[in-house]
Amino acid sequence: MRTKKLFIAILFLIANFSIAQIRGKVTDEKGTPLAYASVSIEKTYNGTSSNENGEYELSLKKNGTYTLVFKILGYKTKRITQEINSFPVIINAELSEEEKSIEEVIIKKGENPANIIIRNAIANRKKNTEKTDKFEADFYSRGIFKVKDVPKKFMGIEIGDLDGNVDSTGAGIIYQSETVSKLKFEKPNNLKEEIIASKVAGNDNGYSFNTALNTNYDFYQNTIKFGIPLISPIASNAFNYYKFKLEDSFTDSYNNYINKIKVTPKRDNEPVFEGYIYIVEDTWAIYAIDLDIKGYRAQQEFLESLKLVQNFNYNPDNKLWVKNIQTFDFQAGAFGIKFNGKFTHVFSNYTFIEKFDKKTFTSEVVTFAAESNKKDLEYWNENRPVPLTEEENVNYIKKDSVYKVRNSQVYLDSTDAVTNKFKLADIVVGYTYKNSFKKARFSYDGLLNLTSFNFNTVQGFHLGSGFSYSKFNEEKGKRTNISADFEYGFSDKRLRPTASFFHKFNNTNDAFVRFNAGNKVSQFNATPPISKLVNSVSSLLFKNNFMKLYEKEFAEISTGREVVNGLFMNTSLAYENRKPLFNTTDQAWVSSQDVYSSNNPLNPDSDEFAAIDEHHLMKFSLGARIVFGQKYITRPDGKMNMNEGKYPTLGLTYTKAFAASDKKYEFDFLEARLNYSKTLGNKGSLLLNMKAGKFFDAETISFVDFKHFNGNLTHINIDGSYNTSFYLLPYYTHSTNDQYFETHINYNDNGYFMNKLPLINKLGWNLVGSFHQAATPVYKPYQEVSVGLDRIGFGKFKVFRVEYVRSYQGGFQGDGVMFGLRF
Repeated sequence: MRTKKLFIAILFLIANFSIAQIRGKVTDEKGTPLAYASVSIEKTYNGTSSNENGEYELSLKKNGTYTLVFKILGYKTKRITQEINSFPVIINAELSEEEKSIEEVIIKKGENPANIIIRNAIANRKKNTEKTDKFEADFYSRGIFKVKDVPKKFMGIEIGDLDGNVDSTGAGIIYQSETVSKLKFEKPNNLKEEIIASKVAGNDNGYSFNTALNTNYDFYQNTIKFGIPLISPIASNAFNYYKFKLEDSFTDSYNNYINKIKVTPKRDNEPVFEGYIYIVEDTWAIYAIDLDIKGYRAQQEFLESLKLVQNFNYNPDNKLWVKNIQTFDFQAGAFGIKFNGKFTHVFSNYTFIEKFDKKTFTSEVVTFAAESNKKDLEYWNENRPVPLTEEENVNYIKKDSVYKVRNSQVYLDSTDAVTNKFKLADIVVGYTYKNSFKKARFSYDGLLNLTSFNFNTVQGFHLGSGFSYSKFNEEKGKRTNISADFEYGFSDKRLRPTASFFHKFNNTNDAFVRFNAGNKVSQFNATPPISKLVNSVSSLLFKNNFMKLYEKEFAEISTGREVVNGLFMNTSLAYENRKPLFNTTDQAWVSSQDVYSSNNPLNPDSDEFAAIDEHHLMKFSLGARIVFGQKYITRPDGKMNMNEGKYPTLGLTYTKAFAASDKKYEFDFLEARLNYSKTLGNKGSLLLNMKAGKFFDAETISFVDFKHFNGNLTHINIDGSYNTSFYLLPYYTHSTNDQYFETHINYNDNGYFMNKLPLINKLGWNLVGSFHQAATPVYKPYQEVSVGLDRIGFGKFKVFRVEYVRSYQGGFQGDGVMFGLRF
């Protein structure tokens, strides 16, 4: 053990000091290390940061006389000038605490001096942000996540050591990574980033998710998004949310007069920060940010707290303040498990641009250079601006060693040999055989697959089982799944088998091919309006069998891919033979005089007639989805699309039914869909979902092929489909084979109104409202309006939603209450 520790220590020393150019330590007058101090070359934007131990490294290309500037909040800025003739060189810095020097300020009678400073900062926001609105820079990012108190089992499920990431006490580093990249940026959000180097602990093929995409926390803007938009202390409406106090003033090494302003929320539960903002006198630019975020204020209850610190460097030649260091530390937790982590961002070597070429910023916002994940130790030691701590360095060594062992064929085969052992009980509960080295898996669901156990009045209680095989190629993004499933109804005494094949070709355009065939029971609505669980409970406890079913023998082949960025197309060809079904049981768990409705959605009071006659047809479908303004990240292992929500998403579908057993079942169909989400600053968010469709030559088609609206008669919603379904509309009363127009609009205030109500604001509830409409030629437009409360709950678990709903159709139709549950 002593030999192992010595070996790690030697590697740590080699890794940190072999190639350092300028290195040293930043401390206070007592020798205490100062973490995340800014270290830069005077009159340049070449800089770095000290690590948690106060250690720093700074690379220089040539000898000369340099002035180093050491700066951290609460301490006097220190400049050290030294002639450097050879490398490496050690330059330590000892910083003394800043002396308070609040000078007399001429103010209006009774006015808080901090308010004057903040008003000036607000008035000069536009001017200050425009000074640095276009630039190129070097960027470094490092992230680390830790856990504590991870149990060996959770809710009966074996957790283990999380692939070697936690020790016997349930603590450890579960993620550590870093990137080096080149940036081109234009405010507010145009970004072009090339990642030069990427490193993930315990994954030699890993590409870090650390990019500059989510690091633009710009306090010159009115809001900064952390879950929901939070109000900047110098937003145009900041005085509605904050109280300010001038706590300190001091002069930096360039004789800039700096004001330290304490920021306090006026109301606790609103989307606000607390802490300190530092403002430069006269120019009113931001000198530094030191603010805390409480999780409940950002409506992220599992996040306990987050501290965000930004340091800005000043160049006396161009008189610009630019962000050079940004860190945020977070604490989170749930179910007794604690999480914490830190992200460190270093911006350096700024070049300010008068105007970018029009082709600079495209839909591709992040790219990875070739071999970016293969950089060796020498590269990282030379280009990592913030030295690793011993804990971080040891974690890299440990995780990389564990990764090589645990991904070797010998190790994987040995662990598979243990888990692949077959036991007699597996016949009942299920069995899985793995070949982890080849990324292949075979599974059998068992005779007692409780996840498939449900009830409906056609099949009675029914139970399913099945087999599946899957194989995955992570490097190429290929995936293949083959499965066979069997479902048996104990009341109708029918066994219905299905089989499927799915293959995904890559992660670049997500091209796939799928084949499905078999015999199954389906709801008339292609998008099932009621879940099997909800229908089972509703039927057995209340004798409300809302689920209406038919039998389908089918074979279908489909394929799809992204054709160009933002345009996804898919097509399918299917054969379907449809058969009517009838209730076969009146079983229930309650004693009631009520009787089940028939399985005919057109005539629920009579079992005499079926909703459809048996028939077959062929269906061809062609679909497209257009994501306007879609941006993306190009990684060597695939393309990652990002829909920023700035523009709507449009969907189009054409369907043709042909070769039917009777000509009357053939038709053509067109549908267009539009989805849009909009954040209304700090005033909430809006969701819009619109659909319009038209059938052609469809007067006599089967009820299966009608347009069915997603109604609801259960008064509960557990799938979060508030923007795709109605609250009180019966499931099949408005089904149509003509034309239709459907609208769903949902508003969530994100606390904007609720946070202003005394006492109520302590509950953390959100005000929600919605409008829903379905219009067809046969009926007057059906409409619903609702108002209610979301995020009802206790502690970290804000999972309930309640809405009062009123429906109209040529006048008031009825009202009710909708209960929602979100997981």
